[in-house]
Amino acid sequence: MTASGAREAPVPPDQPVALPVTFRPVVTRIVLLTIGLVTFGALTLISVLLPAGGAVSWSLGDRAAVSGSGLLACCVLLVLSRPKAVADREGLTVVNLTTRRRLVWAEILRVTLRPGDPWVTLDLADGTVLAVMAIQPGLSRRRALDDARTLRALAERHGTARPPAGAA
Repeated sequence: MTASGAREAPVPPDQPVALPVTFRPVVTRIVLLTIGLVTFGALTLISVLLPAGGAVSWSLGDRAAVSGSGLLACCVLLVLSRPKAVADREGLTVVNLTTRRRLVWAEILRVTLRPGDPWVTLDLADGTVLAVMAIQPGLSRRRALDDARTLRALAERHGTARPPAGAA
């Protein structure tokens, strides 16, 4: 397992997995949080260095607005870095940008990651499809495939999930 708890390789359906397992787009998260902190720091520094007197004068409110813009950008990037999925014995908790959903294994019918998909999707027993933004092939397609296979194996082992036709 990696430091985030995500598995390095897919788990065959007959092999046990140490639960809980956390899936998270680690590199994406690091990039987003770094950009957010750098943006906030740079705009705060700029707001401190703005001239107080002279031809163009920056008031305290102006400075706070510049710094506040950096804080707002940092908060947006923090929300974008939020996705994760935590699998345990009872089911799966999916945390996307603004939502959190707890599923029992029996609710998950299929785990899918097709070529070109931005993230894993779950076909659910109620007929809906749920995105799992925590497993995205963006920067590491191989890791996303491994994580999708691990999640599929867990769903098949603990619930009613069935492998998709022609699944890799």
